[in-house]
Amino acid sequence: MFIDTLIEKIQEKNNPSIIGLDPKLEYVPEHIKETEFKEYGVSLKAAAEAILKFNRSIIDATYDIVPAVKLQLAYYEMYGLEGLRVFNATAKYAREKGLLVIADGKRNDIGSTAEAYSAAYLGRTPLDGEISEEAFKIDALTVNPYLGEDGIKPFLNDCRKHGKGIFVLVKTSNRSSGQIQDILTSTGKSMYEIVAELVTDWGKNLKGKYGYSSVGAVVGATYPNQAKILRRILKDTYLLVPGYGVQGGTARDVAHSFNCDGLGAIVNASRSIMCAYQSDMWKTTYDEAHFADASRAEAIRMRDDINSAIGKG
Repeated sequence: MFIDTLIEKIQEKNNPSIIGLDPKLEYVPEHIKETEFKEYGVSLKAAAEAILKFNRSIIDATYDIVPAVKLQLAYYEMYGLEGLRVFNATAKYAREKGLLVIADGKRNDIGSTAEAYSAAYLGRTPLDGEISEEAFKIDALTVNPYLGEDGIKPFLNDCRKHGKGIFVLVKTSNRSSGQIQDILTSTGKSMYEIVAELVTDWGKNLKGKYGYSSVGAVVGATYPNQAKILRRILKDTYLLVPGYGVQGGTARDVAHSFNCDGLGAIVNASRSIMCAYQSDMWKTTYDEAHFADASRAEAIRMRDDINSAIGKG
C-alpha cells in the first residue's frame, strides 16, 4: 500500500521532505545545455536531454536522504513528446534509486475519461484481452475534486487495486486560492473544509497499517492557519504540503500540517533545491559544475529545518 511505504521511507531517512523536480531549461547549468545543443542542435530534443541529465544528477545526489520526488507534469509537457519521454525516464530512474514518485498532474474528469487518466498514472492500460501494461511507472497522483465523487471514484478504484495513492487538492498555496476554496457555504463551513470532509470519507477504506489513508490532501504551506483547521478534520490523512521555500512557506508554517506523532505530512520544495547553486546561500560554496552538491546541501538544510520545527531534530 502506497501510504505504508511512504511512511516507512520517511522513518528510514528521518525526513518528511521531498524534492519537486519541476525543471525549466533556464534552471539547467550552462555546461549541460551547451553539450546537448552541440549534439542535437537548439531543439526540444536537446532541451529534454539536458533536463534528463539535470534530473538524474539531482536524484544521484539526494536519493539517500529523501523518501520521494514529485514531478510536475506541466514542466515536461511544455517540451512536447520529448518532455513526456523525460518525465517517464526520470520517474523510472527515481524508482530504481528506491524513491517513491508522485506525479503532480491535478487530473480530473468524469466517467470513462477519469478512468483513462487513472489507468495512465495509477493503473494499467488494457491492450489485448487480459494483457495490460503500465503507461507511466509512478506511485501517486494529484487530483482535482471539483467534479465531485464521479471524478474521484476511478482513482480510488485503482488505488485499491494497484496499491497506489492520490493527493486531493484541498487548500492550495497560490494567492488566489481563496476565491473559490475560502467561500463560505450554507453550512457555515468554507469550501476547503467541505472538501476535506469528503477526502476523509473517500479515504476511509484505504487505510494502511499505520492508520493513515492512501487518499491524501494537498494543503499549502502558505496558509498555516487553515492548515491548523484542516489537520483537525483530516486526522487520518497524509498532507502533501507545497509552498515551502521560494513561495514563502517556513518550517514553522508547515509544522501545523503534522500530527503530534511527527507524521501526517510531506513537505515539497522545488526551485529552492533544483536551483540551490544559484541561491545566495550556496553559490559562494558551490559553483555551477557542482550544482548537485548544492542541491544536496539544501535538501539536508530543509530536512533539518523541518525536523527541528516538528520536534524531531
